[in-house]
Amino acid sequence: MPGPKDLDPSSSPRALLGAELRHARERAGMSQEELGAPLFVSGSFIGQLESGTRRMHLEYARQIDELLGTDGFFERNCAAVAKSKFPEQFAEAAEAEAIATAIREYATLPIPGLLQTQAYAERVFRAYHPTAPDKKIHDLVAARLERARLLDDPTTPLLWVVLDEAVLRRQAGSRATMAEALRHVAELADKNRIIMQVLPFEAGLHASMTGPLKLMEFEDAPPLSFVEGPNMGKLLDDPATVARHTLSFNLLQATALSPARSLALLEAVAQDYEHGEQHP
Repeated sequence: MPGPKDLDPSSSPRALLGAELRHARERAGMSQEELGAPLFVSGSFIGQLESGTRRMHLEYARQIDELLGTDGFFERNCAAVAKSKFPEQFAEAAEAEAIATAIREYATLPIPGLLQTQAYAERVFRAYHPTAPDKKIHDLVAARLERARLLDDPTTPLLWVVLDEAVLRRQAGSRATMAEALRHVAELADKNRIIMQVLPFEAGLHASMTGPLKLMEFEDAPPLSFVEGPNMGKLLDDPATVARHTLSFNLLQATALSPARSLALLEAVAQDYEHGEQHP
């Protein structure tokens, strides 16, 4: 019987690779748990590879080829799956985000990428890459704006953001840039496309003092959480860790201002920027 053909990079490589993995695993008579055990990963992780929620990395591909007797198919096709327009530390999270049914995010700084305007995104990327060529900044901004198109769907995914008040107060670029950026978030909230809360300074210490947090849910795969730091990011699927992060987000929701009061504060700060008033 002929083996599977190499994937066409112009199609959806990760989805196709996942389908081939499921086919090869079932042909070998192995469960997801049985395939995961020698890789030191869970059965749910194998399920996420098969559903396209997670990216297959080269070290796993080589072992899977050996375990399933697929003659180097998965190793050869990792290159197609690895191609991404996003920074390496965020690529896997961005790809998972695109197929999520619900996203919950706590932002310390800056405004979450899905909600950024072009001018704001330009200032953010220039701050991250002060010596980068203009083309690199242009490409990063273009990828971010394209990623935000998932909000063009009127209902899916559910997006619930909790913004630290510092997100509103930390100026990125000109006052006009900030006013436009905040007005954009306010418009999405006012149109009921997103649920937005602000965690005010007066709330004091809270459940996610260590940094930002993103949670994602999927139709046919377990939930994931994503944590990040300077030039690093990690997608996590351990059920206990995801449950702890979910609790942290729930506590942030309970501590933050209501959506109505949050929108009023955000609009007031945007108005301050428009009128050139100073912020504490």
